[in-house]
Amino acid sequence: MLKHRPEKCKGFNNMKVLGIETSCDETGVAVYDGEAGLLGHEVYSQIALHADYGGVVPELASRDHVRKLAPMVRALLGRLQLAPGDIDGVAYTAGPGLAGALLVGAAFARGLAWSWAVPALGVHHMEGHLLAPMLEAEQPPFPFVALLVSGGHTQLVLVDAVGVYELLGESVDDAAGEAFDKTAKLLGLGYPGGPALAALAERGDPGRFRFPRPMTDRPGLDFSFSGLKTFALTTLREQTAMTAPQDLDRLHADIARAFEEAVVDTLAIKCRRAVEQAGVRALVMAGGVSANRKLRARVDELMANLGGRAYYPRAELCTDNGAMIAYAGWQRLNAGQHEDLAFGIRPRWPMHELAAGA
Repeated sequence: MLKHRPEKCKGFNNMKVLGIETSCDETGVAVYDGEAGLLGHEVYSQIALHADYGGVVPELASRDHVRKLAPMVRALLGRLQLAPGDIDGVAYTAGPGLAGALLVGAAFARGLAWSWAVPALGVHHMEGHLLAPMLEAEQPPFPFVALLVSGGHTQLVLVDAVGVYELLGESVDDAAGEAFDKTAKLLGLGYPGGPALAALAERGDPGRFRFPRPMTDRPGLDFSFSGLKTFALTTLREQTAMTAPQDLDRLHADIARAFEEAVVDTLAIKCRRAVEQAGVRALVMAGGVSANRKLRARVDELMANLGGRAYYPRAELCTDNGAMIAYAGWQRLNAGQHEDLAFGIRPRWPMHELAAGA
């Protein structure tokens, strides 16, 4: 059984927590202090490593996490002028994510916690995203609805308090970010596809094509983006056959514009339903896709019309990062939660199985 210093296990708001994120293709480390807030964080992106393959290669991702983690932690602590003895707990992403990548972070975090004689805790990746706006100066008031929208997840969650969540709806197939990436690949765009498609859409004609808004013509809060991706493919094939080579770039931009508008409209429609159903006036949006400028503008307009407000993490905390893991870990470690030396990962970890009580 891992021995802890009991005074650092519970009830100290000023405890400093090291957060480690390795769920996919970003290596993130951060230190969060309960009194001073986020002291600092570092993120290393593997985009260049995976670009030639058009997507994440799990084995390469895991190996790169192995190479980067120790130097990044050492550099961060050095920049913050912190010694290992200043760290009161270690939080790491336990899932969901790529199994190999998660194991790298979990084993490294557990090793540090053991050697530093501090408690450690595995954190749910999506809880990290959900709580990321709490790292900003203006925090959302409880209760609120959260739209978690990323490459792997699209979920609407009612948040009554930290650790008290109710899943309202989720994607039944492709996540919004996944659909962005796949459609970008159809258009011949590079990796990562989402930002590239959004940039291309800026040049598109908003009136040329109108794509369907999937599952908005029926009640409920679930999403489906697989059919929208297929609609984009069908449109591309049909229109390419009738388009001169010199006009293909314009065609691709118009398709990107129609696709992005369909995704933004669909997400906004479901957000409105969720906010009205829950009776709240605060909406949190987090995850990689939440950085999309059109989506933010639409959600801001929606919440203003409802007499409420939308909250987001800063752009650098929208993608995977250690800061959100450090904060989520601090919440749970400070509430007295920790685990013994036997640890595991959960590549598939539904949020409804997440323990409450933070």
